[in-house]
Amino acid sequence: MQILSCLPRCCLYLKTIVSFANVSSSQKKEAEELGVSCFSWEEFLQLGTLDCELPPKKKTNISTIMYTSGTTGEPKGVVLTNQAIVAEVLSVDQMFVVTGKVCSEEDTYFSFLPLAHIYDQIIETHCIHKGCSIGFWQGDVRYLMEDIQELKPTMFSGVPRVYDRIYTGISNKISSGGALSKKLFEFAYNYKLGNMKKGMPQNKAAPLLDSLVFSKIREAFGGRLQAMLSGAAPLPIHVEEFLRVTSGAPLTQGYGLTESCSGCFTSLADVFNMIGTVGVPMTTVEARLESVPEMGYDALSSVPRGEICLRGNTLFSGYYKRPDLTEEVIVDGWFHTGDIGEWQPNGAMKIIDRKKNIFKLSQGEYVAVESIENIYLQCPLTTLIWVYGNSFESFLVAVVVPDRKALEDWAVNHLHEAVDFKSLCENPKARKYVLDELNSTAQKHKLRGFEMLKAVHLEPTPFDIEKDLITPTFKLKRPQLLKYYKDKIDQLYSEAKGSKP
Repeated sequence: MQILSCLPRCCLYLKTIVSFANVSSSQKKEAEELGVSCFSWEEFLQLGTLDCELPPKKKTNISTIMYTSGTTGEPKGVVLTNQAIVAEVLSVDQMFVVTGKVCSEEDTYFSFLPLAHIYDQIIETHCIHKGCSIGFWQGDVRYLMEDIQELKPTMFSGVPRVYDRIYTGISNKISSGGALSKKLFEFAYNYKLGNMKKGMPQNKAAPLLDSLVFSKIREAFGGRLQAMLSGAAPLPIHVEEFLRVTSGAPLTQGYGLTESCSGCFTSLADVFNMIGTVGVPMTTVEARLESVPEMGYDALSSVPRGEICLRGNTLFSGYYKRPDLTEEVIVDGWFHTGDIGEWQPNGAMKIIDRKKNIFKLSQGEYVAVESIENIYLQCPLTTLIWVYGNSFESFLVAVVVPDRKALEDWAVNHLHEAVDFKSLCENPKARKYVLDELNSTAQKHKLRGFEMLKAVHLEPTPFDIEKDLITPTFKLKRPQLLKYYKDKIDQLYSEAKGSKP
């Protein structure tokens, strides 16, 4: 062993050497003379032999306690048993079979999600169960595609933010190509998409065009990809459609929580009309909707909408040392997720809202909107604020009712012309000033980057009861606010992605 040649210089710290190759008696003696133990791998394994019997394993034994992100307060320890983990792994196995992908020792999974996230832990456990190889990224999202090229995975799990990044990169390359190649791509895309909409499987919708036009995109994923999974937040429909058409691999979108031991719904890759949904319940769970009348959702209407409730073998056993919180969410054996779903005619579920005022951004970050609104209200320029974000976007925007005097005082010193208050609220300089002051307040209170605002609409008229925007106790009616300001919100997102106010 080469290490023996330098051992005299490092034996002060190095005390044990384990070699995967055989170790000769002379090598052992040489190491031991310097006070270093030397073992072959087989000898080292024998050192771990137990002299006692392990206690019998039970389904009800705790396998792991996985903590939630803590966005809504203190992180909660989600207790998951052996039964829940095994049931979920076998459920994932069946999902792959239905997709047409039978995992084996020939497969390679690319992991870049943290193991502290139940999504990746379950997929990796499934890979270990099936004997698949697992490769890990180098930790920098800028080199994600380079990592994929190096590993050449057959399976890939991602979150919408990553898929959106991949989609943008590929789209930019297509746009920068020549007019002829762009026309060819558009023809191939629309032709294959049309066949897929007719019900043709992805790999049979346009095999010739796959090899002639879409092969470079497949090579960008390493050339061996056979299954793509998306979770943690809704995948934008245009991104899902694009990847289904061009990647050469089935894409399934799913829905799950730490409390459900990862996935509890999954779409089916070649059932094209499930696009934009999280699919059907997985085999280990039952799902139902419960009406939420205060939000106008009726589970028994012609279009069933309500809170998604779950029960089954993959559900958690409770929150660690918090029976009070457990009792809040598990009622009569049903776990109340807090997410609002809409059953589709084909049996798939579509996530449309959140019961509590907490939502995810596209990168999977949770936003507790009431708490950050309370911080923004501490800005002297603000009298009312409604912060908005959704799971298809990566940042927040807001509608702000500014303090009239404070804004008019600023205008006297910074605007050269006299304007009425309504016109002042429309002024780009005034909007930027308010936005900067709000984010300055956010920084002082140590809000995180994704909790900062990217654009604001200044509303000269306070939210009122007559417009049904607030309650008699001045609580914001969020669904009504979204309906009322829908056009403004769309404009804010468009502005923030392009030119800033």
